[in-house]
Amino acid sequence: MTDSSPTIASALFDWNSPRMRGRFVARHKADRRLQIYGLTAIGTAVLLIAILIGSLVASGYHSFVQTHVSFEVFVDPSKVSADAPEKGNYRNIVRDSFTAAFPDATSPRDKRALTDILTADAPYIIRDRVVADPSLIGRRFEITMPVSDPFDQFEKGVIPRDVPEEQRKVSDKQIVWFDALVAQDRITTPFNTGLFLNADSRFPELAGLAGAIVGSFYALLVCFLISFPVGIAAAVYLEEFARKGRWSDILEVNINNLAAVPSVVFGLLGLAVFLNFFGMPRSTPLVGGMVLSLMTLPTIIIATRAALKAVPPSIREAALGIGASKHQVILHHVLPLAMPGILTGTIIGMAQALGETAPLLLIGMNAFITSPPGGVLESATALPTQIFIWADSPERGFVARTSAAILVLIGFLIAMNLVAVVMRKRFERRW
Repeated sequence: MTDSSPTIASALFDWNSPRMRGRFVARHKADRRLQIYGLTAIGTAVLLIAILIGSLVASGYHSFVQTHVSFEVFVDPSKVSADAPEKGNYRNIVRDSFTAAFPDATSPRDKRALTDILTADAPYIIRDRVVADPSLIGRRFEITMPVSDPFDQFEKGVIPRDVPEEQRKVSDKQIVWFDALVAQDRITTPFNTGLFLNADSRFPELAGLAGAIVGSFYALLVCFLISFPVGIAAAVYLEEFARKGRWSDILEVNINNLAAVPSVVFGLLGLAVFLNFFGMPRSTPLVGGMVLSLMTLPTIIIATRAALKAVPPSIREAALGIGASKHQVILHHVLPLAMPGILTGTIIGMAQALGETAPLLLIGMNAFITSPPGGVLESATALPTQIFIWADSPERGFVARTSAAILVLIGFLIAMNLVAVVMRKRFERRW
């Protein structure tokens, strides 16, 4: 009967008939269309990401270099006292030292226009240098500092020189002076370390991300210390100890719903509970981390439960068979085997928290902070809120700073997700 089966099948189906060949052609066409749809979707996604990254790089790469000017400073003893060097007339010292190389700048208006090439923070930069080394009083020394934002943009080509004078912030006379500095090799454009080492400033040429990076670190640290142990404990109880019934189903539905709640709702919750009810300090990484932990908890619980379910029942049965208690089974066998998946879900949840802006804005972590916070109880900002602040600033230099900050934030997110992928590949167990 087995030998006759192909004969019966051939009798029922003529594989070489036009009808069957038409079906094969239609099936192959459908397969090719499905492949084309998939490749088109992937190509569209890659193209959109490339456009996004390309636009950010095109508008933000200027911020990774900064125009500096070098000149000789003379600290006049008649304007600075050795007993109180912090109270000297450094504004006049900057003006006299910088204009000394330009004899044609004689009027107060010309001297003021010439000094506008320097950053507005120049007197304070020289003051800090003299306060740190009072022996500089009465001496001449070379100093290098950033130029003001209009001249930084002019050097980078953002402000063109071939437009009428009334259409740019840099006058023709200032361009002549600036070209003279370039000819004297006093203008340099090194890598902008201040973008990572300086805190925020009202002057674009001095603004940096140090305060935002430190604030984000403290907020994520608080978020991790709260959400990681609480999330694992909740997931272990729900998956291993809780009775399956109506109440556990309600909890599971609510946890899944909380993972989809908009982040602004958690910000409103933090504003109402942590700030208004408990009176906790505003704009601090402590409150920011607590709000972010509320957002991260559902993600960690869901990921932990999935990792616990992935551990084969035979592991539990073997441990129970040799006399281990249920707590020992969970702590000594199940959790260690599920930890790679738990850590992966935690890192993904932390990466999501790093990019959140709305809840941090509602609790006030968008304050103007000129120095990095020294702890979780000091006022701070974060990377997303710093981007929001710079995007709302009218100065042209902050446009490039905003794009650069977005690139830095994307870099941190990519790094965190790469760590999650590597950990999953490194510790993954196949059963």
